[in-house]
Amino acid sequence: MSSDLTRWRTVGMIATAVIVLSVPAYVVKERVARTIAPDTSVGDLTFVGRDQCISCHEDAYDTWLGSDHDLAMAEATDSTVLADFDDSVFEYRGVTSRFYRRDGRFLVHTEGPGGEMGEFEITHTFGVYPLQQYLVPFPGGRLQALSIAWDVVRDEWFRMYPGQDIPPDDWLHWTRNGQNWNGMCAECHSTNLRKGYDHATRTFSTTWSEIDVSCEACHGPGSSHVEWAEIPPMARPEVENYDLVIRTSGITGPQQVELCAPCHSRRTELGDYDHTSGELLDYQVPALLDQELYFPDGQILDEVYVYGSFVQSKMYRNDVRCGDCHDVHSLQLVEEGNELCAQCHRADTYDSYDHHFHQKVYEGEPSDGALCVKCHMPERPYMVIDYRADHSMRVPRPDLSLETGAPNACSQSGCHDDQPVSWSADYFRQWYGEAKKPHYGTTLAAGREGRPEAMPDLIRMAGDPLHPAIVRATALSLLGTYPGEESTAAFNRALADEDALVRYTAVTNLPGAQPEPLVELVAPLLFDAVSAIRTQAAVSLADVPDQLLEPYQRDALQEALAEYEAAMRYSLDFSFAGHNLGNLYMRLGQPLRAVEFYETAIEVDDLFYPAKVNLSLLYNSMGRNQEAETLLREVTVEYPELHDAAYSLALLLVEMNRPEEALPYLERAAQGMAERSRVHYNLGLLLQSRGRIADAEAALRHALQLEPDNIDYLFALADHYIKRGELDRALPIAERMIVTHPEAPVGRDLKAYIESQRQ
Repeated sequence: MSSDLTRWRTVGMIATAVIVLSVPAYVVKERVARTIAPDTSVGDLTFVGRDQCISCHEDAYDTWLGSDHDLAMAEATDSTVLADFDDSVFEYRGVTSRFYRRDGRFLVHTEGPGGEMGEFEITHTFGVYPLQQYLVPFPGGRLQALSIAWDVVRDEWFRMYPGQDIPPDDWLHWTRNGQNWNGMCAECHSTNLRKGYDHATRTFSTTWSEIDVSCEACHGPGSSHVEWAEIPPMARPEVENYDLVIRTSGITGPQQVELCAPCHSRRTELGDYDHTSGELLDYQVPALLDQELYFPDGQILDEVYVYGSFVQSKMYRNDVRCGDCHDVHSLQLVEEGNELCAQCHRADTYDSYDHHFHQKVYEGEPSDGALCVKCHMPERPYMVIDYRADHSMRVPRPDLSLETGAPNACSQSGCHDDQPVSWSADYFRQWYGEAKKPHYGTTLAAGREGRPEAMPDLIRMAGDPLHPAIVRATALSLLGTYPGEESTAAFNRALADEDALVRYTAVTNLPGAQPEPLVELVAPLLFDAVSAIRTQAAVSLADVPDQLLEPYQRDALQEALAEYEAAMRYSLDFSFAGHNLGNLYMRLGQPLRAVEFYETAIEVDDLFYPAKVNLSLLYNSMGRNQEAETLLREVTVEYPELHDAAYSLALLLVEMNRPEEALPYLERAAQGMAERSRVHYNLGLLLQSRGRIADAEAALRHALQLEPDNIDYLFALADHYIKRGELDRALPIAERMIVTHPEAPVGRDLKAYIESQRQ
């Protein structure tokens, strides 16, 4: 389980994955008892277990045995537990945890719920190398992962969150949802996992057919295949794919990559993975190149696993697949060192000094600088000690580091981190010349910063099929902050794109539109073949008047809304799902149900501010201003950088006739949102009412500078001067109102009033 999880996501991208790394030879490959889930079926098919596979596939079984998939999870036994439980002690910031054994059980005495010290039994191991975690059963069917793990390389305990104080009521504390195995980890460490979360009772009834990642995790339920295989060879009928649900041979590179993506990606889950769909977005939504997950150029930042980086690569576009580099059963690399890349790339061209400009041997030792992966797959540590390679396999670009702040392999790999980036960039110019190819990273960086000049490039990128789909979808998501006819047209085109992720992103981020054109654009997507797109289209249309839809469209809308609600209810153990359902019920005009699910989101994680902010707005609309104020004050304390929350609190306090209390929050919001003209306009009016005349004028002029033709701002500044008796300063503003808004009588009326006062 990751120690580097983003705390929350609006649509919920939190997930974990099995890590493909080498396994130490000293791990004992003893089989432990497996739990068979009560429900091992998918439709008419049944999960039969690997024992049914061995007699025909012994070589594959022997290769898989002892792999990271095999050892992804196990019952805690002498042969599976690698850590020191011989009364060993780990101390961290005043908490002493002790690990020991008693009566054949593995136990830990540590800080538990509410901060109370207690004894807990460890029943399962989780992972194997380079670290191993340990699971503790809790009431309600929960298994919780200790935040103290075992470093297999150094043979010592370590803390997953070094340098952080995580109080017992925090979502990330090991006893809370952030470290809950059932929702955070289980689906990718066991076979045929059924989460079984019951929101009504807040309990889990999680089951699996095999405790680890076994044959049917990738091949699907095998009952029909086994029945076919038991027929004498000469009598076997001709059947599609040997009667297996999932085809693993004779497929394209992208198809094989999507076989691995359900676990090896950062994503939103839409339900239990049932092995029946060939479309990734039927059961999950991969994360985009979001700012908290990836660097601007698409390099990995947070723990995103492999899929999101690999689909950016030229390898992916050229039909290279996971199995070209990793044995699909052992997960080990099929070749060592540069021989792995030399399978496709000529060694005499690329494994040469003229290409990489590094000695293969330096001071008598092999040089990392001559290794392909050091330059093209730089690593970052996750879970403190687990180094993962970036699978985008990009060309090192120190020049992009200078432009975007993204890292580069020269310094990131630990080779030249004592040198400035400009040093690396200079060498690249010497070696490869001045010419440099444009890169989408510069556009994404500009889009993240909201720079106006980024809009044309984002529009071009979103519609360019030569860019990876994940890049195009990310450009669309950033384009949502650029309102206008051109960006709206780009979204409209993307709704009909061939790529499912692009269509999904388009309908999710579609700019606001009047009901009639919205129906025309989005209603066809209610019949999209992909579940995630259908359901998001339904959310977009949830509050359109019934009369705008044909009867068949209304039926499709209701079906897709039910599909969406089921997907969100599946994840109500995460705060994003309650938040999304709260938003949906608000659109459906059901405020009490919206309150219920916003509160559910906050119950899961009381630092999940989107639900607090939206619930405060809902409380305000219901006249429950005291409760709204409490929530907004909590957010402004917990997240002082969220200036929108300070702005909302200021407006609420003004509405509650407490302007003096509102003023510091509005000043904070204006300081933090220098480009938000409305904030400065409201600040100017409030300062004016408090007698701070010079400050009020400055705020009003700032608002007008941002929107020179805004009639509200023009009137406010003119009115400010009139109240001060400065009619000569007010008159040109009134005349400007007449010129810029000839249809509005207020400018002429104001000018007439000023002239009458001057006379």
